[in-house]
Amino acid sequence: MEDKRLKATARLLEVMNTLRRECPWDREQTFESLRSNTIEETYELADAITDHNLEGIKEELGDLLLHVVFYSKLGEEEGAFDFGDVANALCDKLIYRHPHVYGDIHANTPDEVKENWEALKLRKKNRKSGTLGGVPRSLPAMVKAYRMGEKAAGAGFDWKQKEDVWEKVREELAEVEAEMKSGRKADLEGEFGDLFFALINACRLYGVDPEAALARTNNKFMQRFNYMEEQVAKQGHTLHELSLDEMEAIWQEAKKIENGK
Repeated sequence: MEDKRLKATARLLEVMNTLRRECPWDREQTFESLRSNTIEETYELADAITDHNLEGIKEELGDLLLHVVFYSKLGEEEGAFDFGDVANALCDKLIYRHPHVYGDIHANTPDEVKENWEALKLRKKNRKSGTLGGVPRSLPAMVKAYRMGEKAAGAGFDWKQKEDVWEKVREELAEVEAEMKSGRKADLEGEFGDLFFALINACRLYGVDPEAALARTNNKFMQRFNYMEEQVAKQGHTLHELSLDEMEAIWQEAKKIENGK
């Protein structure tokens, strides 16, 4: 097994060398030109994971690995680092961040492990960057909010009991309702942002991934909405010709079918 993996890695690196040398498209790529493609590949992997498509996960992991190898090759050409440096740096980081495995620190639960991670990462980084300095600027807003909540909690800034978060959610909801009456759109946007942030923290405290939760709801809405359109089309009509009550009746049909009732 180990020999197979080593051979596959060596083959991949050699293919990358050949493509960089002989392919016109690969030759002209830079760190900057690959960036958007890397983000797209990451989302394609996320889709495959959401669908639990194991064959798709394998394929998308390969596409993402190509980018790791490509960036490493670019770094090698600039004399900055190569694939070996990337892999060794990762190994060093993993060993450093797992003192409960490689050292004498004790961590018996996933939460204790996460607390150790955050403490070690903060100690390792430049103090000027602070607790939140390691959160990537380009993260989608929901993911970024979740990560900031995690890091703040790792520094001890969190609710004493997870149930206490609902008081904050209710407070932010009341402020949204108050701003809706004022008619000031800019302020309303800010209050909605505060409400979203509070709800994302509630997800974190209850062990729910907000991105996965919303993706699940999006898929559910799409399936039910598509069912409505299909049923109406069979009757030679469009949704615009139906009343809200008529659409609601078909929506409830879709829910029953979804729930197997």
